[in-house]
Amino acid sequence: MADRRRSEPMTKASGRAALRATILGLAGLWLAACSADGLQPARPKIDTGSQTASVVAPGHLRPNFMQPGFMEPQPAVMPDSEIACRKRLKRMGVRFMDGEPIDEGNGCAIAWPVKVSGLPRGVQLTPTATLTCAMAEAVAKWTDDELVPSTRRRYFSGVDTIRQGSSYSCRMIRGAGKMSAHGTGNALDIMDITLKSGRTVDVRKPGFFSFREKSLLNNVRADACPYFSTVLGPGFDSDHKDHFHFDLMERSNGYKVCR
Repeated sequence: MADRRRSEPMTKASGRAALRATILGLAGLWLAACSADGLQPARPKIDTGSQTASVVAPGHLRPNFMQPGFMEPQPAVMPDSEIACRKRLKRMGVRFMDGEPIDEGNGCAIAWPVKVSGLPRGVQLTPTATLTCAMAEAVAKWTDDELVPSTRRRYFSGVDTIRQGSSYSCRMIRGAGKMSAHGTGNALDIMDITLKSGRTVDVRKPGFFSFREKSLLNNVRADACPYFSTVLGPGFDSDHKDHFHFDLMERSNGYKVCR
């Protein structure tokens, strides 16, 4: 009996110890699970697929300005002087149309070019010449006031066509190292003149017995000086042996060259 009484407390103690161990084991497993899934912050999943979404701000949140380098050019306003010049051309009966602004760099430019195909008194200008309005006006006045009356006095015929060899052209003056007036649209080269009678007057130096041609060409040279700042023609140098060169080159003190 005494041995049985002593064994009963030992059995109960060992049972309680086993129960505590079981409870502690279960608690440890629960804490481990909580620390793995519930107590640590969840990490976002990253989509590494081939398609990604782009975020576009709503229209009212987008900046309302142009990016540098993508500014739309503002329309230029034609100066009053250019508008007035074109009105004068129309009154004189000049056939022309406005051209696109020209800027080839190195001083070769015309801000407000005109393309002239016809002059006063029905005179054709061929091929169409690209000029400044000021140069077109000077050519028109010279044609109307000097050239046509001069041909009528000598040939009893008006002028049908003026053939030009060069108007706007980006180039330098040979041997001078400066820009030609052609590069600014302020020059025109005249190769020959066809009369309404069908006769063509070549502006190259005429033969010895070509009295009417000589007289006309001498008048062309002299009569053009009041309208242009430069008048060069056959006999001046080898560069002008086959045409008349008229231009509006600006010089100090209004100096003109007529040769």
